[in-house]
Amino acid sequence: MMNSHEVDYEIFGDDMQAVEIELDPQEVVIAEAGAMNWMEPGIQFEAKMGDGSEPNKGLLGNLLSAGKRAITGESIFMTHFTNTGHGKSRVAFAAPYPGRIIPIELSEVGGRILCQKDAFLAAALGTRVSIAFNRKLGAGFFGGEGFILQKLEGDGRAFIHAGGTVIKKELKGETLRVDTGCIVAFQDNISYDIQRAGNLKSMFFGGEGLFLATLQGTGTVWLQTLPFSRLADRIIQHAPSAGGQSQGEGSVLGGLGRMLDGDR
Repeated sequence: MMNSHEVDYEIFGDDMQAVEIELDPQEVVIAEAGAMNWMEPGIQFEAKMGDGSEPNKGLLGNLLSAGKRAITGESIFMTHFTNTGHGKSRVAFAAPYPGRIIPIELSEVGGRILCQKDAFLAAALGTRVSIAFNRKLGAGFFGGEGFILQKLEGDGRAFIHAGGTVIKKELKGETLRVDTGCIVAFQDNISYDIQRAGNLKSMFFGGEGLFLATLQGTGTVWLQTLPFSRLADRIIQHAPSAGGQSQGEGSVLGGLGRMLDGDR
């Protein structure tokens, strides 16, 4: 039996995409705060603590969920958009930086995916949005963006956002080594860990960072070509400093930070 609302959608654009979700009367879609672009008459929205997947969880349960989201830097509130009219109505969402929107039917990927903590955009009501801490010590200390992940669970449709171009890979027992920031999402049965990036010379002078993420198993992996951290890093490098001069590429601390993160 389906627990999530069944929503239709249409994606517009190329590099700066928006997804327009069509809601039947009383259907609900949840989204990150601030993601909405436009909505048609009949749509009402309300900020709530929690994703609404467990309506009987109570105040304490909602507070615990909100506390976990606060750890990741996300808003403790999610916005619920409901079609209160008598006919179909649409509401649209977009991410704050260039990239692609990926629609995922959770029932077709085992009912659960793990994604980068800022990848979630919107989902049908009934989708559970929670936090997954990587349990492996290496990933915890050196995983960068991959240490704290979002877990999406349910049997409905969810929408996640990736920077740049999206590459979908199907692993069949292979191991894939990836820059930690380039991982968008992967199925729950894929194992995730951190490994050293080659020998010492390659680690310090190769420009790929000291550590790489390893994904191993059988399932689907979504990758992105432009992690937001890499985009922000480039902007900061060329932004004028307080003295009016560009930060440039020569900052010792900046270079060390980029080397540790694998961002060039």
